[in-house]
Amino acid sequence: MATSTLLPPNPARTARRSRGRGGMSRPRGRDWIVVALVTLGALAVIAPFYLVIVNSFKSPTDYATSGALALPQALDFTGLSRFWDRVNFPEKVWNSIFISGVVAVLAVLISMLNAFAIGIGRVKYRTSIVLLFLLANLLPQEALLYPLYYMFKEVGLYDNAWAVIVIFVVIQAAFGTYLLSSVYGTFPKEVLEAASLDGASRWQILWRVVFPISRPTLSVLLIFFFIWTWNEFLIPLTFLASNANQTVPVAISVLQGDRLMDVTTTSASALLGIIPTLIFFLVFQRTLTRGITAGAVK
Repeated sequence: MATSTLLPPNPARTARRSRGRGGMSRPRGRDWIVVALVTLGALAVIAPFYLVIVNSFKSPTDYATSGALALPQALDFTGLSRFWDRVNFPEKVWNSIFISGVVAVLAVLISMLNAFAIGIGRVKYRTSIVLLFLLANLLPQEALLYPLYYMFKEVGLYDNAWAVIVIFVVIQAAFGTYLLSSVYGTFPKEVLEAASLDGASRWQILWRVVFPISRPTLSVLLIFFFIWTWNEFLIPLTFLASNANQTVPVAISVLQGDRLMDVTTTSASALLGIIPTLIFFLVFQRTLTRGITAGAVK
């Protein structure tokens, strides 16, 4: 009588059975739950944009009859033109571009210089200094309004774009210094010593060695500083009183209290406020992706 031997299951064969075609594993119940949650999150993000775009091209009568969710019966640009003319939108876009661009460039430059001195220069009490920069970045803006208001009143910079620029350069540079100090603290000493042996000064080491290597990280900071400054509302509202100096978010919020405003014009103002930052993000998307990827690889 022949005896049969029981062989243990082959793990590789069992794994192949659980996979579908092309080596892909079959979706399980947990995977479907994750997909459902991601889909709900995407819908929650897309829904406000849908409402803004749809209602921007409706007439007030069309909005009153069809509601907010329905597509427009005919494209109507009255809300866009009304908001464009009422706030002088090109002027507000230029104010936002000027303030955000200057803040981004100066904040990145100051952050790099501070981080080079702290992270590579090895100053004393390095950890305490970095913590001070972090605490300065964590201060709420509401706590800064009154002292800054009186200070800029005294120096004659109230209702001036440079008041907002100075404030945001300090705020953004505090965060940039904290971030870059950690990055420069792990900079390879061999590279710095080799440059020093070749006769390079500290200024040359900064611009010829440190800056080219950390350029992806600096590019990411530049993009984030620009977008963060563009979207700021409280400080520009407080320090830019005249209509000619206001930024895009301030112009949108000020008009929303106007009795002559309707939902279609409000939606049009939100759409026009989103478009410049969306274009900026699409233009620099590759730079942002490269910077994040380079930071992850390092």
